[in-house]
Amino acid sequence: MLMISIRNQTKKYICNKTEKMKKGIPLSDEDRTPWLKVLQDVVKANLVGGKPVILGCSALLKQYREILRSADPNYRAGGYDRCVVKFVLLDVRVDLLMDRVQKRAAEGKHFMPVELLQSQIDLLQVDDSERIVKVDASFSPEAIVDNIKRSIF
Repeated sequence: MLMISIRNQTKKYICNKTEKMKKGIPLSDEDRTPWLKVLQDVVKANLVGGKPVILGCSALLKQYREILRSADPNYRAGGYDRCVVKFVLLDVRVDLLMDRVQKRAAEGKHFMPVELLQSQIDLLQVDDSERIVKVDASFSPEAIVDNIKRSIF
């Protein structure tokens, strides 16, 4: 399994958007789409090269996930069962999620203020027809990874 690092390809983008979020301003579709297209290109290059990829990002809307799914050269809209790009939703109570983000921000491990979390929660769209794997994220990171492995592989 290949865990890709995309920092170099997205460094300029991330710096600009990180500053916006630090100021408490939620990202718009116009902010997110160029970044998703970069991720799409990276995933596609790896898939075409025969390399499996694990990518962590917030693809909150179906339209964002469609951009990433289209990295699969054989993907056709709505063909979720045949698409090699899979999505995992780390499903967790809002209060626990807020506590975790607050803790990470206090430790200097996260740039987004907890106040922006609600805008992301409000934006999240989950369509059961997409066959998104839902994993209980209230457990330890090790247990979450084990659950993901059992669900996908």
